[in-house]
Amino acid sequence: MSVIGHLHDSLVFPRRVRVLAARIATQLPPGAGVLDFGCGDGQVAAAVMASRPDVSIRGADVLARPLTHIPVDLYDGAMLPFDDASFDVVMIVDVLHHTEDPGRHLLEARRVCRGVLLVKDHLCDPWLGRARLRLMDCVGNGRHGVALTHHYWSRAQWSSAFHGMGLRQESWDECLGLYPGGVAWLFETSLHFLARLRVPR
Repeated sequence: MSVIGHLHDSLVFPRRVRVLAARIATQLPPGAGVLDFGCGDGQVAAAVMASRPDVSIRGADVLARPLTHIPVDLYDGAMLPFDDASFDVVMIVDVLHHTEDPGRHLLEARRVCRGVLLVKDHLCDPWLGRARLRLMDCVGNGRHGVALTHHYWSRAQWSSAFHGMGLRQESWDECLGLYPGGVAWLFETSLHFLARLRVPR
C-alpha cells in the first residue's frame, strides 16, 4: 500500500464513516426500515444503527464481499431483489458516480422506496471539480476494485434528474465536514452533497 493509501485508510476513511453516519442518522424517521443501496461492506450503515437502534438497515451491492457489517443482498445491476415500496428509506452513499447510468440506478432506488431517498454524491461544478474528484476516487477506490467511471454530475444535472423522477427535495447540504480544515478547501468545498428527497406515493 502506498503512503497516500495508508493515510487515506487510517485518517480519511474512519472520519468519513463517522461523519456520514452521524448525518444520515438525523435524517431517518423513527423505526425506519432502510436499504443501503451500494453498501460495500456496510460500515456506514452499521455506524448509523449504533446510534439509531430503532432503525433496521440491510444492504444491496453488485459485489459479494466475504465479510459485511450488515446483511447484504446481491444486486444484478438491473433490478433490486425487492418489491416496489419495500423500504421507508433508501440511502445511496457515493455510489451513483461509479455507474455507467446514474439515472437508471436512481430510478430503481426510487421504485423500492416508499418514503425518503437519501443521496450522498459529488458535484463537478467547482473549479477543477472533475480533476479533484478523479484524484479522490483513484486514491480512495482504485485499489479496491471499485469501478471508476467518473460520471460526476453538475448541480443542474442532479436537480434535473430529481425533478424528472418526481422527487421533492426536502434538504440539501454541501457542508458535511468529511475532511479536516487543512485540506477541506481542496477535497470538500462544494464537491459533496447530501440530499433528502421525498418519494410521492
